[in-house]
Amino acid sequence: MKTKTVSTNGIEMDYASFGSGKRAFVILPGVSVKSVMPSAIAIRSAYKCFCDTHTVYVFDRRKNMPEPYSVRQMAADTAVVMQALGICDADIFGASQGGMMAMCLAIDNPELVHKIALGSTSAKADDAVYDLMDRWIGSAQSGDVTALTALMIDDLFSPNTIGRFREALVHMNDDADERDLRRFIIQTQAIHGFDLSGELQQIKCPAFVIGSEGDRVLPVAHSRRIVEKLGCKLYVYGSEYGHCVFDEAPDYKQRLYDFFQDEAL
Repeated sequence: MKTKTVSTNGIEMDYASFGSGKRAFVILPGVSVKSVMPSAIAIRSAYKCFCDTHTVYVFDRRKNMPEPYSVRQMAADTAVVMQALGICDADIFGASQGGMMAMCLAIDNPELVHKIALGSTSAKADDAVYDLMDRWIGSAQSGDVTALTALMIDDLFSPNTIGRFREALVHMNDDADERDLRRFIIQTQAIHGFDLSGELQQIKCPAFVIGSEGDRVLPVAHSRRIVEKLGCKLYVYGSEYGHCVFDEAPDYKQRLYDFFQDEAL
């Protein structure tokens, strides 16, 4: 396990890497209150099935985040860092906002992308998504990290996960500071106006979309609309899983692995 910082072209970005395979597997996480780097060991454990066939890279958002900062800019900055690390023709999994970034990469930097898997994401946010994001932003602006975390937990996870792990989850951001909240707000504001619906046909690499009937953040209709445009494979979990199905469903990583291993696609 390696956690490092890349500084290139005015961009500073943390990333974690693990595994020993020849192929690159890039994970693009969704919006988070804190950096994902402290969770790198847990991520490695969750994606251990990739470690023999891939070298896995988990990218954070850039440290010196501009304001405003669009999803497309996030993807472009990640592309610059991937190029600096010599990563190309990568298998890419993007979750939530990370899926939005993955689609931008496949459109704007196709040479970097071998295949994409898109989890709990959307090619175009709508008013219902904006309303939910505005609730998160308003809570973050109040400065109450615990209240923000509790609000997000109720939106992101299934009732089963909340019932079992709420006490631990509600404290996962306890050490977040004002700078973390500012970065969270900037990332969340980037959802407003995001729209790739007219560009999806430019994605030529194989794609796999995964959604959940229980997703209250980006309902499964968003996943279905992507599939209609791409004509790609879709898997939908039932209502027992929420937006964070990628962390909840025990077979999720294996489904990703099988997709990336299937060279017939």
